[in-house]
Amino acid sequence: MMNLRHQLQHTINKLSLSTLGVVFPICLFLFPVLLPAQEGPYFVAYDHHLEEPGNLEISSNPVLGVTPRAGNGFLGNWTEFEYGVKGWWTTEFYLDSQSTWGESTLFTGFRWENRFRLLMGDHRVNPVFYAEYENLSGADKTFKEVVGFDSGFDNLEPNRKTRRETEREIETKLILSSDFKGWNVAENFIAEKNLAAGEVWEFGYALGVNRPLASAVSPDPCTFCRENFRAGLELYGGLGTQQQFTLSQTSHYLGPLLAWTLPNGVTLRFSPTFGVTQSSHPFMLRLGISYEVPRFGRALGRWFR
Repeated sequence: MMNLRHQLQHTINKLSLSTLGVVFPICLFLFPVLLPAQEGPYFVAYDHHLEEPGNLEISSNPVLGVTPRAGNGFLGNWTEFEYGVKGWWTTEFYLDSQSTWGESTLFTGFRWENRFRLLMGDHRVNPVFYAEYENLSGADKTFKEVVGFDSGFDNLEPNRKTRRETEREIETKLILSSDFKGWNVAENFIAEKNLAAGEVWEFGYALGVNRPLASAVSPDPCTFCRENFRAGLELYGGLGTQQQFTLSQTSHYLGPLLAWTLPNGVTLRFSPTFGVTQSSHPFMLRLGISYEVPRFGRALGRWFR
């Protein structure tokens, strides 16, 4: 137990969370007035709510796998920069990293994501189109999505081998999302393809539901008011490939969600996630911390002028 605790502390100190320890204080200095983060409680699923135009959100999203079905425990992380370009367009840039017990700590690559609202205004069902380019090594362990026949056994290969594998992929999603009496329900269909010759499309899904613990808003800022908390549930997994569209021998995960928005603009998220098939990791712990910087685009324009 002491050895595991030492490894965990060593990993956290080395991982990209330390980068956020520098980035976040700089943002707080440059932008002392922060808005509540728009980040919802989901880790894999997306809803139709985009970033406010001109605002920048910075977040860190560690995923801890301490009881893998095979291989060593790990701590993966993606650091996310989300910017609202237009009311119908949000763009995001990700930096991925991971650390594996007894092996090494690695930067595993980057992602560039764009989301486009297909209908403006609120509708019974709000469709969003998602497109992402990924340039990652085979050592990536963020589990930002699960597609095809992704398995918990994929981590058997050591970092020294998987770090040499380069995966350039495109990922698309059809996001359907609805708000009803405080509830949000989100359904995502995922299609991903490696750009290497001969690779096939892999499919997956993500479903989410959440709501605030109270609908009434307190007139004064408070830390533990019920409306500051959102709770929900997330289910996601693989659906095979274009050659074999199936649920058989695929990984699926189910996790309760809790998000807490503090008065100073910080949003904290938490999800203990359980694998529900033999191909899945038995258990992963997902965490998230987000800041939103208001009017970042306007401030950036003033700097360059």
